[in-house]
This record gives sequence, structure tokens and C-alpha cells, in this order.
Amino acid sequence: MREWLRDAHFRSLLKNSSYLAASRVAAAIAGLVTLAFAGRGLGVLMFGTLILITSYAKAASGISKFQSWQLIVRYGGQGMAAGDPEKFKTSTGFAFALDVISGIGGMLLAVLILPFINQWVGIDDQYLWLAMLYCTLLPTMGAATPTGVLRALDRFDLISWQGTADPIAKSIMAGAAFLTKAPFEAYVVIWYVTDLGGDLFLWFLAWRELKRHNLLEGIRPTLRPTSLPGAWRFAININLTASITTVWGPIGRLVVGGLLGPAGAALFRVASSLADSAQKPADMLGKAFYPEIVRMDLSSKKPWRLMLRSTAVAGGIALAGVLILVVGGKSLLGLIFGKDFVGAYAPLMVLLAVPVLGVISFPLAPMLYALGRSDGPLKARLVGSIIFLVVIAPFALLFGVIGAALAYVIGNVAQLGLMILQVWQEYRRIRAPAPHAG
Repeated sequence: MREWLRDAHFRSLLKNSSYLAASRVAAAIAGLVTLAFAGRGLGVLMFGTLILITSYAKAASGISKFQSWQLIVRYGGQGMAAGDPEKFKTSTGFAFALDVISGIGGMLLAVLILPFINQWVGIDDQYLWLAMLYCTLLPTMGAATPTGVLRALDRFDLISWQGTADPIAKSIMAGAAFLTKAPFEAYVVIWYVTDLGGDLFLWFLAWRELKRHNLLEGIRPTLRPTSLPGAWRFAININLTASITTVWGPIGRLVVGGLLGPAGAALFRVASSLADSAQKPADMLGKAFYPEIVRMDLSSKKPWRLMLRSTAVAGGIALAGVLILVVGGKSLLGLIFGKDFVGAYAPLMVLLAVPVLGVISFPLAPMLYALGRSDGPLKARLVGSIIFLVVIAPFALLFGVIGAALAYVIGNVAQLGLMILQVWQEYRRIRAPAPHAG
């Protein structure tokens, strides 16, 4: 470990991920408190309806958004490292333009389509207007430009502060709603107001940081990033990847709601929330990992060594989290959410395979992006998502929420296998010895 700490990139990775860890721990605790208040205050059925309303908006956002922060990190981060702020400004302007178009377009389409499919995704007609109102969050929900700016400028501390604001505010307001026996509509408003406030706070932090670095002047929205080679291809690939990724979150919950009703969606959401808590170390390291490796020479041993070391660190922490949930998961469900939610324990045990897979997979997509293989994660997630969607209906109808969890794990296994294969092929290509001159 002492040798690992001599690596400046590894130290930077630990520093930045520690900022995110502090916020993630606070956010995770606040998130569980929020879900506990909502679950106890609303009951399984109405809590599931709340999950389906928010999941629909998140699904629409995930499908339409471009994950524009990756454009800024890849092109802008390289530009700043090379002393070329113009590249950073162009990539930021391009990301902003994509966010505006995708956010507004996604909102309009989501609102127009919902009345025709609300029954299919488990949202009752009487709550249709609330779901349509919630979709007006899409322009800020899908915007990733401020996150990209802060990551490229190495301000993970600010991201960590923002990452705690929304869940803490939401937990306080959900607690007040629970204590006052507020109606269902009040919980929807709480989710709406806190999500909007968190998004606007992130924009403010990014604007302030740009101003501090004298980078505001010259940033213009553009859809013609001529100075960024391959930017449109990269943007389209990460958009498609992000769209497919929503299958594993909000779209998956909507499918479960359509198959098993709001109560099934509630149990699946609670189980996946606890399983996700064991994967947080990998998620945090992944977000700090990408900005590090784009600054490194991928033909050398250093980025590959960094990948293995970060995997080892994440694995040790995740294993501890998995063991805690295996031993105390049932008691935790009853204590936090109430006895009506103890039924989430069995699917939770199945879903705990996902954090284990996540520890292995979290550095793979960043490595492929850094190598210019933005199509790699797209292909892997596409195949995994198709397998998940193909098997979830028969599995859920046969085994209920446990079947949905099993389908989720099977899709993740397929996705991980393809990612490992592609990274291995790239490693062999880039690390292959140069042929000797004849």
C-alpha cells in the first residue's frame, strides 16, 4: 500500500473520491431516512406510486440527456491540462447546447406520451396530472454541464457539497410530511422542489467556479464544435449509452410496476436502494477515476495499474457492505421501513450480486472512453439491457419481485462479460510490443 501511495494519480483518485465519499455517506443516510418517512407515511401502495411517478421522469431524462459532462471532462479536461482554455470553453458550450435541446425536447415528449402509457407503467389516471407536472423538471434534471465543469476543474469538493444538499433537504421535508400526516400530493411536491433546488444549486456552483477561473467569457452555446475532433460521434455514443443505462434504474422500476403493480415497484425500489449502498464505493471511485486517466499515457503501465488498485480498494469496502446487509438486512428493513417492507429482503439477497459485479466493472467504461472506444460501453449495455428486458417479464410473473431481481443480475452479468472482453482486447492492442524492423 505504501508503494501505491507514492503514485500521484492514485493519491489524487483517493482525495477526489474521499470528497465524494463524504457526500455519498451523508446522502445515502439522508436518502434512507427519506424513503423510511415516505414508506411509513404512505404505505406500500402509495409509496410505490410515488416511485413510479419519479421514475417516469427520470427514465425520460435518462433517455433524452447526453451525459454532456463526459464531453467536458474528455475534451475540456485535456485542454486545461495542455494549457488550452479555448478547448474547454468550446466543449462547455457544446455540452450546454446539448443539455438545453435534450432537456426541453425530452420534457415535451414525456408529457405528450404519458397519457397514452400511464396504465402500462402502473400510474393510475387520478395521479396522471402529478406525473405530468413532475416531467417539467426534465430541463434541469438532465443537464450535466455543471457537473462536467466542476470535474474538469478538479472541484470534487463542491460536487460533494451539492450532493448532500438535495437528500438532506428532502429528508427533513419528508419527516415533516410524515409527522403532520400530509397527503400523497405533498410528498410529490417535496420531491419536485428539492430536486429543482439541488439542480439550480449545482448550476450556481459551476457558474461561480467559471467566474473564479476567468473562463466565463467566450463560452457560447454551439452545435458545431469544429475544434473538437469526433465530438458529435462521442456525444451520440454516450447519449445512447445513457439512454440504455436507464433500463437498469427508472425504466426497470416502471416495468416492475407495470407487471407487479405499485406495491411490487415499492419492494423492488427498497431492495435495490439497499443493494446500491454497497456499490457506492465503486461509484465514487469511478467518478474520480475517469478525470485521472484522461490525463495519463494509456500505452504505459500506470493507468492499468491504477485501474487494478482502485478495484482492490473498492472491493474491500463493498465486501464489508454486502456482509452487513446479508446478516442484518431483514432487521434493517423492518426497522427503517416497517414490517410491510420486510418482503424486500429476499430480492435484496439476489440483488447483492450487483455490487460485487460493480466493483469489477466500474473502471472498465472509463478506460474504454479514454481509449476512444465510446462504442464499447454502448454495445455491452445494449446487450445486457436486451437480456434483462427479455427475461424480466417471465421471471417476474413466475417468481414476483425475486424474479425481477434475478433478471436484473443476469443482465448485469452479460454486460460485465462484454466489457471485460473489450477492455482486454484494447489492452492487448495498446500494450503489444512494436514489431521489429526487418
